[in-house]
Amino acid sequence: MKVTLLTIFPEFFPDVFADGMIRVAREKGRLELQILNLRDFTHDPHRTTDDYPFGGGAGMVMKVEPIHEALASLGLADRPARPDGTRVVLTSPQGQKFTQDTAQAWAKLEHLVILCGRYKGVDERVAEHLVDEEFSIGDFVLSGGEPAALCVVDAVARLQPDVVGCFDSVESDSFHSGLLDCGYYTRPAEFQGWPVPDVLLSGHHANIAKARREESLRRTLERRPDLLEHAELSDADRKLLARIRRELEARS
Repeated sequence: MKVTLLTIFPEFFPDVFADGMIRVAREKGRLELQILNLRDFTHDPHRTTDDYPFGGGAGMVMKVEPIHEALASLGLADRPARPDGTRVVLTSPQGQKFTQDTAQAWAKLEHLVILCGRYKGVDERVAEHLVDEEFSIGDFVLSGGEPAALCVVDAVARLQPDVVGCFDSVESDSFHSGLLDCGYYTRPAEFQGWPVPDVLLSGHHANIAKARREESLRRTLERRPDLLEHAELSDADRKLLARIRRELEARS
């Protein structure tokens, strides 16, 4: 998979790309990263990438021309003619929320291009004619799209084949199955009078799996009940949820 980042701050990325799962994915040849400085696609002495908004108002707006030229250098300025497996996305607080489902879909692409927004925003013609979609990592505003782009790169890197040593670990992550993950413990079995649940020490794998599934359902119901609306649930899951709901109602 190739990921290209369009940014006015290319120095933001190299150090963080040298660590963690991003480094592993690159070393294993599963991820190729390209960083393009949008200032390299300007034609004035000041390498200007932003300007005042038409109609007035506070803030500056990223210009459409450097973005168009950067995409043209990749052969991707013509949106309808883009090859299958390629997607151009824009960081934006107005975009669709980036989720684990998004990460799984984008991880299957051959080429993902991430345009990092800045300032007051990006010339609307970019959204209308040049990018395939806008995305947000949450309901808050960052100084720019670079941290959001980094989150996306990390999320898709760890989903590439052979990157995470035990892929079962990835498949049990929160959100991967539509639910929050359960809690995990490690040695010692007791610390400061805080014991590990007995079932985890029992060696009975079926009981452990059932207990972890129940904890996953309980956490999701308590912390993110909205996820249950779209989660894939078995009949056994629904029975567990019904019992958990009764227990929570009895406590309240």
